[in-house]
Amino acid sequence: MFYGRMWLVVKPSVGIPMGAVGIFGVSLFIHACILTNTTWFPAFLNGSAKPRIVSELVVPTGQPPGAQAFASLELPK
Repeated sequence: MFYGRMWLVVKPSVGIPMGAVGIFGVSLFIHACILTNTTWFPAFLNGSAKPRIVSELVVPTGQPPGAQAFASLELPK
């Protein structure tokens, strides 16, 4: 066990529930912060969030991405 000596000081019957309560508290705090500071998360939880539609059309040019940048580079002599 990684922290085996810790259980010599703290009983497992006390330490394990305290750890679980700590994890629950941090999780509750993070979710509360997200709920109060965003607009999309409450809508997502209520099921009323609409999917975002991307209307941008990407037309392939036949060249790999970044090919134009590499074409302008000169090799050192």
